[in-house]
Amino acid sequence: MYFCKTVAKRKFKRYTLEGLEITGITAEGMAVGRHEGLVVFVKGAVPGDKADVLVLRKKKNFLEGEVSRIVESSMDRVKPVCEHFGVCGGCKWQHLSYTAQLNYKFQQVTDAMSRIGHLDVEAYAPIAGNSSPYFYRNKLEFTASDKRWLTVEEIGERDTIAFQNAIGFHIPGMFDKVLDIQHCHLQAEPSNAIRLAVKDYLVRHGLTFFNIRHQHGFLRTLMIRTTSTGEIMVLVAVFENDEAALTGLLSHLKTQFPQITALLYTHNGKKNDTLEGLEIKVFHGVAYITEKMEGLAFRISAKSFYQTNSLQAYELYKITREFCGLTGNETVYDLYTGTGTIANFVARQAKKVVGVEYVEDAVIDARRNSELNQIHNTTFFAGDMKEVLNEAFVQEHGQPDVIITDPPRAGMHEEVVKVILKANPNKIVYVSCNPATQARDLALMSEQYRVVKMQPVDMFPQTTHVENVALLVRK
Repeated sequence: MYFCKTVAKRKFKRYTLEGLEITGITAEGMAVGRHEGLVVFVKGAVPGDKADVLVLRKKKNFLEGEVSRIVESSMDRVKPVCEHFGVCGGCKWQHLSYTAQLNYKFQQVTDAMSRIGHLDVEAYAPIAGNSSPYFYRNKLEFTASDKRWLTVEEIGERDTIAFQNAIGFHIPGMFDKVLDIQHCHLQAEPSNAIRLAVKDYLVRHGLTFFNIRHQHGFLRTLMIRTTSTGEIMVLVAVFENDEAALTGLLSHLKTQFPQITALLYTHNGKKNDTLEGLEIKVFHGVAYITEKMEGLAFRISAKSFYQTNSLQAYELYKITREFCGLTGNETVYDLYTGTGTIANFVARQAKKVVGVEYVEDAVIDARRNSELNQIHNTTFFAGDMKEVLNEAFVQEHGQPDVIITDPPRAGMHEEVVKVILKANPNKIVYVSCNPATQARDLALMSEQYRVVKMQPVDMFPQTTHVENVALLVRK
């Protein structure tokens, strides 16, 4: 006979490390120190700080904690501009000077190439910084909720809390908790004014905010997109299809913000917030906004992907085009082409550009953008990259002289890498938003290609994210 005794899990007792020296920072934005041979990951610190750190968790090889007191401030520490910093997960590096942010992003790229890819990169160009480290985004998506996130101070005064509605951002790791945003420094006005006006209208007219757990409520999401030319798109997504309430809200926005050029709405009764499969309807104006870049016009619909930093996207595309070194005689493949922005941007310097993209709606936009700009040497195809891009495809459309690839964060499927190697272009220009998966993919191509040059590009100031452009030349 066996006896089973249940042992209660011992509760971890928090303790403080006094005067911990912060020596580094991770690609995810956590500061790093060391204590008695253990790595300590610290929230709220920057390299160069000395801080008292409250240890929240102890693992076998590391500790996790948060700053309880700054003993000595780093020269790279700055005062965050946003009142929501530290609670909202959007801008993790607002307390780090922008110069230091660029340095750590550059280091993130070089570390990935050496430690993950084990690559010999012949030359690195300096990281392309952002001239506007705030108010740089052209798109923000806000979530409405009737169960807003409460701060520690509010929880301590729980009896006084009455207003629970919010329009803002999800708390990281909390699908049903939304931080009510008063002022966001990511998108220029009238973004904040529109969001606050929507919230005020709902409250004054007794309209409900969405409850994601129980799937009820009127307003679900609010998307605001802008262009460098001053056009504005607002998309209101409702869960409960109350036509009178929706018409009232949209009419209010039309009156209050006459600068809105595309006022759209949709009914989303799905389990998730994505726009996939939804019909987008126009209440006022047109169904799109138009971004302009170097004489080219790019029409952006509600579902279109477009780089969320318009000004820095121009720098990214110029670097990509420069790395291609086009003379006008080349056949170029643009893989993961999206709405064909890069394809159309380089088309005037190439003989032919062939774009491949998974999303059918994006391919429709890509073709439309070519027509809009009277570009006649582009063709676009929709489908799974590893299935479309095969030897028969290459035979039909011609061997590429240059391949541009701009995959999602997960990088390229190994079968896609194999087809690229079989296509054997003279050059590959790899644009990545994830240096780790980029390094992995470049390693798979390193027997046939030299990594000649790289240039990181900062598309998202105040965050840990960095883009990187790599030029590979056939050996």
